[in-house]
Amino acid sequence: MTADAQSAAREATAVGPVLPRAFWWLWTATLVNRLGGFVVVFLSLYVTLDRGGSASFAGLVTTLYGVGGAVGSVVGGLLADRLGRRATLLGAQLLSAVGTGALAFAQGRTALAVTACLVGLAGNASRPVVQAVVADMAGAQARVRAFSLLYWAVNIGVAVSAALAGVLAQRGYTPLFLGEAAVTVVCALTVFLAVPETRPEPVRRGDAAAPDTQAGAEPSNRRRFVAFVAVTFLVGLLMQEISTALPLTMTRAGFSARDYGLVISLNGLLVVALQLPAGRILARFGPAGPLAVGTLLLGAGLGTTAVAASLGAYALSVVVWTVGEILLAPTAMAAVADLVPGHAHGRYQGMYSFAWSAAACVAPVVSGYALDGVGPTALWVASAVLGALAAVGYFLVLRGRRDD
Repeated sequence: MTADAQSAAREATAVGPVLPRAFWWLWTATLVNRLGGFVVVFLSLYVTLDRGGSASFAGLVTTLYGVGGAVGSVVGGLLADRLGRRATLLGAQLLSAVGTGALAFAQGRTALAVTACLVGLAGNASRPVVQAVVADMAGAQARVRAFSLLYWAVNIGVAVSAALAGVLAQRGYTPLFLGEAAVTVVCALTVFLAVPETRPEPVRRGDAAAPDTQAGAEPSNRRRFVAFVAVTFLVGLLMQEISTALPLTMTRAGFSARDYGLVISLNGLLVVALQLPAGRILARFGPAGPLAVGTLLLGAGLGTTAVAASLGAYALSVVVWTVGEILLAPTAMAAVADLVPGHAHGRYQGMYSFAWSAAACVAPVVSGYALDGVGPTALWVASAVLGALAAVGYFLVLRGRRDD
C-alpha cells in the first residue's frame, strides 16, 4: 500500500483509536482480493453454460462449495490458533489460488464437484484467520471500527467484482478464474510479508501476569459464545433468504430479474455509503443494543416483503433490512473477539463463520419448501417473527457487556 493511499484511507476514517499500519495492509489486500473474486458470482453459470451441466448438477456443485466453506471455517480457525495466523492465511490463500486455477481445467463431473468443494474450503478457511488478525491488532475500543472498515472493503470488492465479472465472462471463464488465482497469490504474499504474526501466547493458569478477570470469565464466556453462535445461525438463515427466497418471490409476483437486480443493488450502495459513519457511532456502545436493533430491523425489513406490491415497496424493504445488516455485521465480529481470550480468536471466529456457512447450506432448501408449501406471505411473516426472537436472543446473551 502506498503512503498516499494509506494517508487517504486514514483521513477518511480518522475518528477513534489509530489502527496499526499492518491493519491497512490487510485491509488493502482484502479489498483487492474481493475485487478479483469471480468464482462465487459465476460458479453455477460456469457449470451450466460452459460445461453443459444441468441445473440440478449446478445446484449440487454450489452446495458442495458451501459444504467445503463450512468445513474450512472451522479448520482455518483451529490452524490459526495452533500454527499461527500468517502461516495459516498464506497456506489457505495459496490453496485457494491453486483450486481456483484448477477449476478452469477440471474435466468430468466428479473432478468439477471435488474442485469446487476444495475452493470453498480453502476460500472460507482464510476468513476466520483475517478476523482473528483484526481482533488481535485492534484493541477493544477499536474493534467495531476496524471490522466496519473490513466489511466496507468486502462490500466494495463484491459489488465491483460482480459487475467486472459480467464483462470478463464474455471472453471465457478460463481467463476469469486464472485472473482470480493470480490476484489471490499476490494478496497472499503481500499479507505474509507486510503483516506480522499477531497470535498471542495462551494464558496459563496460575500465571501472575495474566489478568484474573480473563481467567475467571472464560468458562462463562464460552457458554455465552455457544448461545451467540446459535442466534447467529438464525440470523444467517434470514440473510440467506435475500438471495434465495426474495428473487423467487418477486418473479412470482410478476417482476423481472432486472427488477430484482435493481432493488438489490440498493443494498450494496447503502452499505458503502453508511458503513463507515455507522461504525463510528457503534463504537460508542456495547454490542447488545446494536445487535438487537439490527436484528429487529433485519426481520422487519424482510417481513414487509409479505405485503410489498410495487417495486418501490420492495426497495423500501431492502433499505430497512440493509440498515439492520450495517448494525449487525461489524458488531457481531467484534462481539466474538470480546467474548474470548486472544489466543483463541481463530477457533472462535471460525465457529462464528461456520454458523453463517451452515445457514447458507440449510436456508435454500428450507426457503424453497416454504415457498411451495405455505407460500411467500407465510414465509416472510415467519421471517419477521424469527428476527424478533433472534433480537431478544442477542440482547439476553450480551446484555451488560461493554468494551473494556
